[in-house]
Amino acid sequence: MIWMQEKRIERLRKVMQQQDLPALLITNAYNRTYVSGFTGSSGYIVITMDRAILLTDFRYMTQAPQQAKHFEIIEHKPNMIESVKDLLQQQGISKLGFEQANVTYGDYLSYQAGLSGIEFVPTSRIVEQIRIIKDEGELQIMQEAADLADQTFSHILSFLRPGAVEKEIALEIEMFIRKNGGTSTSFETIVASGERSALPHGKASNRVLQGNEFVKLDFGAYYKGYCSDITRTVMLGKPTDKHKEIYDIVLEAQLNCLANLKPGIKGSEGDAFARDVIVKHGYGDYFGHGTGHGLGMEVHESPRLSKTEDMILTPGMVVTVEPGIYLPDFGGVRIEDDVVITDTGIKILTHSTKDFLIID
Repeated sequence: MIWMQEKRIERLRKVMQQQDLPALLITNAYNRTYVSGFTGSSGYIVITMDRAILLTDFRYMTQAPQQAKHFEIIEHKPNMIESVKDLLQQQGISKLGFEQANVTYGDYLSYQAGLSGIEFVPTSRIVEQIRIIKDEGELQIMQEAADLADQTFSHILSFLRPGAVEKEIALEIEMFIRKNGGTSTSFETIVASGERSALPHGKASNRVLQGNEFVKLDFGAYYKGYCSDITRTVMLGKPTDKHKEIYDIVLEAQLNCLANLKPGIKGSEGDAFARDVIVKHGYGDYFGHGTGHGLGMEVHESPRLSKTEDMILTPGMVVTVEPGIYLPDFGGVRIEDDVVITDTGIKILTHSTKDFLIID
């Protein structure tokens, strides 16, 4: 992975040159780890055309050199921005880019005050744009994270029964992920049963599972710094015709999207592969979110599969495919997989069954 850090720095410098930025300050924690390999909780990166510097504090002066092999490690002053100014002055640099989406207004004012004489330039998602395309090492980790999500789904099925509590199921999911190599769940686990399954983001509650209802499970494993994200909806007890109908429609929509996703199309076209099926069956008003989102170090990244996404899908991108139908006072279905865009189509990372599981 060390050589990948060097490659990422090179790619970043190319973008900086295109934007006429002699220096860039990275404050976003995910971007800091992506560029340097450093996983500590506090640190700042300064990239110039010939130096890569990680500023951190006393707590990490042993850890940082072990992880950030391609970086100069400097213990910053109590006011970090004074150390940044010193570095810029050493190199005769008078312009500094910063990550506008990650700097609060209070930070901005203090940086401005501490960098008098330095032009402070807002940048938008420079590192995130590089992160969109995953390299082989990242894809291997993401496959392992997806495998762990699949193992978790198999494990949790035996806990789904009338009388179980949503929060207890969510806790069992998290414990299984942690016991099997995950750092944590990728996000707060969704366990939504009965009429609550109509809530797209129905986080686990104190509701007790009943018979003859949907149970929607949406969770992921945060593993070696990367996320997986899977949703399956199962039936507890006897389904009605309406349960079967909406499950079959969502599955048809999801499979149609998986069959047609490929490089070279817009995210909005990917969204339509699922949405058009649901609209055709008359449930378009009950599918109010995008078909999917990018996945990586964060559970929501670019690109999106949505009606408004113009970004072109490119090999190396990882996205979710997760259409749903949500009927108030009845219940809802979502089916979600993680996929990699390849040169010719997609590779599906998650493999849990999508058969209409009926748990008696």
